[in-house]
Amino acid sequence: MSDYYIHESSYADENISVGKDTKIWHFCHILSGTNIGEKCSFGQNCVVGPNVSIGNGVKVQNNVSIYEGVEIEDDVFLGPSMVFTNVINPRAFIQRKNEFKKTLLKKGCSIGANATIVCGVTIGEYALIGSGAVVNKDVEPFALMVGVPAKRIGWVGISGNTLRFDAHGIAEDAFGTYKVINQTLQLIKGNFAYD
Repeated sequence: MSDYYIHESSYADENISVGKDTKIWHFCHILSGTNIGEKCSFGQNCVVGPNVSIGNGVKVQNNVSIYEGVEIEDDVFLGPSMVFTNVINPRAFIQRKNEFKKTLLKKGCSIGANATIVCGVTIGEYALIGSGAVVNKDVEPFALMVGVPAKRIGWVGISGNTLRFDAHGIAEDAFGTYKVINQTLQLIKGNFAYD
């Protein structure tokens, strides 16, 4: 008996690693060479791999495909029907598997429903990508991104809430104290165990 749950309607290829307390729900397919951490959740109709690395505590909602070239760190949220690409200029009649670009989602970031992440970008720690956004360039940590193409419209804290800054340029949420330094948001004091 395994330490993780996979629904009987889902497929798991050989040569995968799935961590303790992970749940894989209906109609999913986990392809060879995929490593999934502990305490993850995959909604129905997800495809993962091949050769994908996913950290601990990742939540993947329904209808998400995570292709080769994507790396996901701990505590990332992927909203329903969000999309990754892995080739910049796909053609049905040209094989470009040797051109897959690396996409990295850093710890704690969240991707909203129906957002598109164009391959080759890095999404910074705790960034929040709004529903329907199209991300085609790197995203700073804690950035709040919306639109097509996605643009930063503010900053979010670890809580995911929009930060409001006082007259001294300081903002707080339940998880920490923040300040914009050299046009980048910095966590200047953490109040939680995930630092």
